[in-house]
Amino acid sequence: MNTTLSFPIKGQTILNQAKDLVPGFAAAFQKFQQHIVLQQNSPSLLSNYSRNLAFLAIHFGKLPHLVSIDELNAYLYHLTISQGLSISYFKQTVFGLKYWFRVFDMEAHALKMPMIKKTETLPQVLSKQECKALFKAPTNLKHRFLLAFAYSAGLRMNEIRHTKIADIDLDRMQIRVQKGKGNKDRYVVLAKSIALRLDNYLQICKPKVYLFEGLTPSQPMGERSIQYIINEAMMKTSIVKKGVSMHTLRHSFATHLLEDGIDVYSIQKLLGHADIRNTLVYLHVAQVKPSIAHSPLDTLYNKQ
Repeated sequence: MNTTLSFPIKGQTILNQAKDLVPGFAAAFQKFQQHIVLQQNSPSLLSNYSRNLAFLAIHFGKLPHLVSIDELNAYLYHLTISQGLSISYFKQTVFGLKYWFRVFDMEAHALKMPMIKKTETLPQVLSKQECKALFKAPTNLKHRFLLAFAYSAGLRMNEIRHTKIADIDLDRMQIRVQKGKGNKDRYVVLAKSIALRLDNYLQICKPKVYLFEGLTPSQPMGERSIQYIINEAMMKTSIVKKGVSMHTLRHSFATHLLEDGIDVYSIQKLLGHADIRNTLVYLHVAQVKPSIAHSPLDTLYNKQ
């Protein structure tokens, strides 16, 4: 009986090639996949790691844990210098190798992998005026509503895609985010302007299950389609900032809340950050006027 747990893995072609061409890869990958599922890691982690490990296995013609550390370092160097691949690809390959080694009880090999330095980069945000220009740029109602909705709740790409109509609570003015990052549920604010326009959107666009569906009814819109929407909207504006993505709207949401006087702790909960340090970065971006400090004694006896 085939006990392989199936996830929709991007890069399925290269994965199948590795299974066909590299001796033992199919069985080893099944063990790797099952470990990821049992650890309740995300399907995207499996997708990213699997693709990179499959490329590596095909390159060497053998299982990743049978490749020497020197050979792996030379391979990573070649990818970075000669191939000019992104730092993101480099990181995913290293993290994937570390995970693979630990699955096969090779902790010593995992520890010999290159250290990944955390880069301290500030998020790119749009101003409030730029957000207004972006939201009115599309002529398509679904596109306008999607962009405004994403910004209004500060959602991640995957959270936008998997928001269902049933997740919108008009009575409590909340949106239920199911299985966000870390498989955690949370509630976020439902903007009044979104609530007022929701019925019109539903009547005209007629989604069946998910708030934003693609060409296939009852299925969530694809990531590429959503990124295309914001790319196309950007081209219709005079905004000159580069690399604007759906995540830019999430950064803008958090920054604008700070500028509106919302405390960091509340923003952390809305964003679904497990570590408040991830939220504190917006303090370096927000244009917040410093408050004049006073002694609490001066307000202690003020009349309520």
